[in-house]
Amino acid sequence: MIISVASGKGGTGKTTVAVNLALALQPDRPVQFLDCDVEEPNAHFFLKPRIEESVEVFTPVPEIDDKLCTYCGRCAEVCAYNALAVLKDTVLVFSELCHGCGACRLFCPEKAIREVGKRIGVIESGQAGRIRFGHGRLDVGQAMSPPLIRALKKKMDPEWTVLIDAPPGTSCPVIESLKRSEFCLLVTEPTPFGLHDLELAAGAAKEMKIPCGVVINRASLGNGDHAVRDFCAREGIPVMMTIPFDRKIAEAYSRGQTIVETFPAYRKAFLELFESIGKSLS
Repeated sequence: MIISVASGKGGTGKTTVAVNLALALQPDRPVQFLDCDVEEPNAHFFLKPRIEESVEVFTPVPEIDDKLCTYCGRCAEVCAYNALAVLKDTVLVFSELCHGCGACRLFCPEKAIREVGKRIGVIESGQAGRIRFGHGRLDVGQAMSPPLIRALKKKMDPEWTVLIDAPPGTSCPVIESLKRSEFCLLVTEPTPFGLHDLELAAGAAKEMKIPCGVVINRASLGNGDHAVRDFCAREGIPVMMTIPFDRKIAEAYSRGQTIVETFPAYRKAFLELFESIGKSLS
């Protein structure tokens, strides 16, 4: 089973839920954990993996052969991302905009374009106890994270239970992270911002036809959880778990400690969460 943990809003506890779910499952079933928040991965702070492999990731960008190019402008016409600009006697390549689709090379009538690799980051993988761990690290200054996420997800083993820690938001990196997921666990908080972004994230999952459920973190913070529950009831989305607003949990988090390690009684709650996901898919 491939489960993505997303949130819409950052800071809701998405990584907390993903990490603790992985640790709760660890003794009984093989778990693979992929941190797809490649711009700011942080699951390793809690899982403390032993990194065994580091692989550079490159994305193809066009390089123009001035000896063959006639500056006809065909490459710029077919580029959907405006990564090329053809002037009178030169072609400007904006590599930050290039998505590596290869259309410019394919449609160049003079075969004057070749693709060269541009490094965008690294993928690190290893073991965290019995958990197979992997995350991506996007290089500073790089704007395109989906190619790095795609490279990381190639390591998915469908024979294992795969947990994907998705980036916050609902933009391209999140969509790339959610692809191929069988279930999306949405983590929210009982605040107006949390509800607003939950609605966006739930809409994205619905558009991708991925069944989802909700975890309300810091559930006893104010009384905003009523609005979250009302939204879930209207949309037919089950609230599968609640985590209270507990200072002791926050203190443990600040020390890099997980809930199930600090408060073993929570392991049963996370196992029940996993069982609820399985039942919803059966």
